[in-house]
Amino acid sequence: MKTITVKELMVPLIEYATVSRDATLREAILALEKAQLSLEPMQYRHRAILVLDNNGNVLGKLTMKDILVALETNYGKLEGMEVLSRSGYSADLIKSMLERHTLWPEAWQFVCERAAQMKVKDFVKTPEKSEHVDENASLSEAIHQLVLYPHHSLLVTREKKIVGILRLSDVFATICDKISNCRS
Repeated sequence: MKTITVKELMVPLIEYATVSRDATLREAILALEKAQLSLEPMQYRHRAILVLDNNGNVLGKLTMKDILVALETNYGKLEGMEVLSRSGYSADLIKSMLERHTLWPEAWQFVCERAAQMKVKDFVKTPEKSEHVDENASLSEAIHQLVLYPHHSLLVTREKKIVGILRLSDVFATICDKISNCRS
């Protein structure tokens, strides 16, 4: 694995879904759809949208989960619920707690209207240090980051500038390909 570098597996920014920080959530979703259409049939689909500042630098990424949380404003009232789900509390207990908050009660038209009004800059998060990996890092280093931290992708840097994204799905496919082609 040490002979494979991150830059060999990363998706360059130009091939990934990107939007400006001033875009609406609807525009971000449309950018994701457009980027999906340019993929080859056997390629893994993008699972995030990169948000750019006015100079084209990456400010952060929006994941599928970020978008769902942004669309349902009542998730803000459930702070700490994710910790509960990982702390051994039963699924039934968590489900009963969620039922009290009436999530997703609106008609789709209202959700669509909200998506057309919400600005990406209002809910994009600044990436953590653990979400960055240098383009010359080894695949094994990237795997450690993907396993130890709760990220499904890493932002690839060249001299501190983000130049691409390394997706867990591409790393896994590479590992599987190497294993399937091994002679034992």
